[in-house]
Amino acid sequence: MTRAVTAWHDRVRVQVEQRAERGAAAVFVLGMAIVLLVCAGLAIDGGLAINARMRAADDAEQAARIAADSIDVEQLRADGTLVIDQQLAGSRAATYLGRRGYGGGQYTVRVDAASVDVDVRDSTDTAFLGLVGIRRFDINATARAVPETEPQ
Repeated sequence: MTRAVTAWHDRVRVQVEQRAERGAAAVFVLGMAIVLLVCAGLAIDGGLAINARMRAADDAEQAARIAADSIDVEQLRADGTLVIDQQLAGSRAATYLGRRGYGGGQYTVRVDAASVDVDVRDSTDTAFLGLVGIRRFDINATARAVPETEPQ
């Protein structure tokens, strides 16, 4: 009789253990799916943010170059002094950035007699990370250019 009770007890114990593990694989698969989705979001949305940052940096550099090219020609011819026409430089940089799709509050152009600084601010929306609350990345880029009259 003890052998029958022991066998019965073993069967009941195995059934209880099996029931306790039921659904554990589903929880594991769900957890791994979430982790993979977050990793994909970091890779894809991170790549989009890097691309947007590079575009903003390129736009800021080009706007600064265009503005630094606005030399006061009359002053250069009069005494050989290389000076940036500040009004023309600011206007040319703003026109370029406007054509590239930046609004008035998305950039700052600072011009002095010897250099031009351009700051560009933008944002890019996320594709996957919005699922975990990250809706966009803010992008900033800064560039400086100085005028030159001779090749380097």
